[in-house]
Amino acid sequence: MAKGQTSVQAHRYEFGGPVGAAFITFGLPFFCYLVAFTCNDVTGCPAPSLLHPTSLTLQKLKNDVGWPGFAGLINQKAIVATFGYYVLSLVLNVVLPAQEVEGVELRSGGRLKYRFNAFSSALFIMVIAAAGTLAEGPNFVLWTFIYDNYVQLLTTNILISYALATYVYIDSFSVKPKDPHHRELAAGGQTGNMMYDWFIGRELNPRVKIPLAGVIDIKTFMELRPGMLAWVILDLTFMAKQYANYGHITDSIMLVTFSQALYTFDALWWESSMLTMIDITTDGFGFMLAFGDLVWVPFTYSLQARYLAVHPVKLGLQGVLAVVGVQLFGYYIFRAANNEKNTFRMNPNDPSVKHLKYIQTSTGSKLITSGWWGRARHINYLGDWIMSWAYCLPTGIAGYIVQRQSFVDGNVLGAAFGDKEVVQGEARGWGMLITYFFMLYFAVLLIHREMRDEEKCRKKYGKDWDEYCKRVPWRILPGVY
Repeated sequence: MAKGQTSVQAHRYEFGGPVGAAFITFGLPFFCYLVAFTCNDVTGCPAPSLLHPTSLTLQKLKNDVGWPGFAGLINQKAIVATFGYYVLSLVLNVVLPAQEVEGVELRSGGRLKYRFNAFSSALFIMVIAAAGTLAEGPNFVLWTFIYDNYVQLLTTNILISYALATYVYIDSFSVKPKDPHHRELAAGGQTGNMMYDWFIGRELNPRVKIPLAGVIDIKTFMELRPGMLAWVILDLTFMAKQYANYGHITDSIMLVTFSQALYTFDALWWESSMLTMIDITTDGFGFMLAFGDLVWVPFTYSLQARYLAVHPVKLGLQGVLAVVGVQLFGYYIFRAANNEKNTFRMNPNDPSVKHLKYIQTSTGSKLITSGWWGRARHINYLGDWIMSWAYCLPTGIAGYIVQRQSFVDGNVLGAAFGDKEVVQGEARGWGMLITYFFMLYFAVLLIHREMRDEEKCRKKYGKDWDEYCKRVPWRILPGVY
């Protein structure tokens, strides 16, 4: 720990320590490539050769996934476009009107100031995209470029996340004792193990001064932009591709895109609420957050729309209403719980929350024991997870094979585009390993996050937390967990 830094309790390794950190650092990018190639518009989802492992060969797999060779994983166009998008996000952050707020109090005292306008920045970009689409339809260069360079854009953002994590790690050694700019090291990122600290994040709130742009808080900037908006842009790209392929847009891809856009723009609208999230208050900024923000969120969360671009699924009115019901139910829990917590933290005497019961802790904080937070200690995670169902359900019993058109009584057997048709065939059901992955992953993520929250709160509040657990015994799902 740097000399003069506020004393913190020793933190145990998370994510399996240095070995786990190394596995995640190289394993997750590999997984992103795996799903990008094995669910494709060349041969199917999953690639047909994977359904016959006894006859699988490397060459056959390469042919099935459209392997471009290692040199084809990146190109200059993708690099220029990605940096252009980042620069645009930065410029909009600077020039558009913004809300200026203070964050929570730091361990070393003082509060950082933040400038938030992610919502208006996103609207600006969406207006440009809408104008281009009105003029050129699904062949608007934005949509065609992203779809044609999908893997190359993925690679570029992976490399940026590695570079960004390395930059903030090196820069963290310039943090000074009693820093006048309130820079401080994250409690969990000072283990002394280079691999682990680089991965988990050594500095809590890394900032950089950019000419003409001023001081940019790297963590909050990357948290919601550019990655979160890129998630919606990718969804819209796949919607445009479906229209280009089939001449219409299905209710399923509209529902997926709307659901995910609602989640994204809600987060952008309530941008300042992230200042109370564990990502901001506790975690350092390292590869874990850099990769998660810039790669994992946009490129894996949009898998359902990417699937539906090739295999259109029609839900019908009843199917749409069922999925929308699930989405709205989850959103209601998520937003109502978070609003209650944030309002109480900012002003416990606000008329909407002054009736809530709470435990006054020895640290000065208040732990809510009624309302939403009296039902479960992390009730917002339940709403978050339920919303994830609505992202996956529209893909149905997923899986498809792309083949040359075949006709029966003059009719094409499956959905056709160009000289190809898409049928489910033997792939039916196997595609669910990809399209429903998000639902399973998100459950694991939220339980892991809840366990981290529990450990940190127990250390922070001690006996007060034990009393809180007695009053609110359920963690996420009341009556079950």
